[in-house]
Amino acid sequence: MTSTVSAPERRRRLNLARSFTNLLVVLIVVVQVYPLVWLFVTSLRPAQEFASGNAFGIPSAFTWDNYVRAFGSADLGRYIFNSFVVTGVSSLLIVLLGMMAAYAIKVLGFRGSKIVMGAFLLGIIVPVQIALVPLFINYSRVGLLNTYQSMIIPLVGFALPTSVYLFVSFFEYIPRETYEAASLDGAGPFRVFFEITMPLSTNTVITVVFVNGIFIWNDFIFANTFVFEEGMKTIPLGLQNFIGAMGSVDWTATFAAVCVTVTPLLLVFLVMNRAIIYGLESGATKG
Repeated sequence: MTSTVSAPERRRRLNLARSFTNLLVVLIVVVQVYPLVWLFVTSLRPAQEFASGNAFGIPSAFTWDNYVRAFGSADLGRYIFNSFVVTGVSSLLIVLLGMMAAYAIKVLGFRGSKIVMGAFLLGIIVPVQIALVPLFINYSRVGLLNTYQSMIIPLVGFALPTSVYLFVSFFEYIPRETYEAASLDGAGPFRVFFEITMPLSTNTVITVVFVNGIFIWNDFIFANTFVFEEGMKTIPLGLQNFIGAMGSVDWTATFAAVCVTVTPLLLVFLVMNRAIIYGLESGATKG
């Protein structure tokens, strides 16, 4: 015996489900956004007010003094510059090397390409910690400590497996007929790569840059291991300077410095979010 549900009852259940879904989405957004809002508000809160215990209430006034102290108590501008150099160069190498490797594996094809792809996939699960001691020994021998290269080389190496996987997955979307037509027109592998593959991969490139850029921008372990000079520190390493003697911390200035460090990532995501999501979907549904 089957029971039937009236149309008003189905509509009521559907509205209830939608209301529950909307409430859940709102809760998730609040949980994700609230720390960022609190961080920004606290970075503008007077230091005396924060020290007095009013850390979560509405500030009595807003001040930029915390940002002045953040740039004055540490060479924050230099840290930001170093982070941009390391992130920019690393991202460029990751895109070029990852795309060329994926092009050779998926488009050109060669004997053993599946084995090579499997090796790249195994690289995803390799922990970065196992490379610290060997790299430190080799860097000290060839004089690469306290250089941009000491951070860029391992960052690129550990980011390549994921990048190759994303590019290989996206290249499956490009019809083989496209490459065959280009070959009939006399285009060689390099011309096909630069004139067809690269322009079609714009969204995936943006995704690879953003996903790896977050990892590189926030890298602490490689910078902390291979960099000792103040002038070569990146932002995550430089934030340690905000911890004073006996563990004392100027919290509002520290929050101001953190706001400065996360702003570039937020701006990139807000501008490129559609391309990033599309690129992630391309890599998730194929491969």
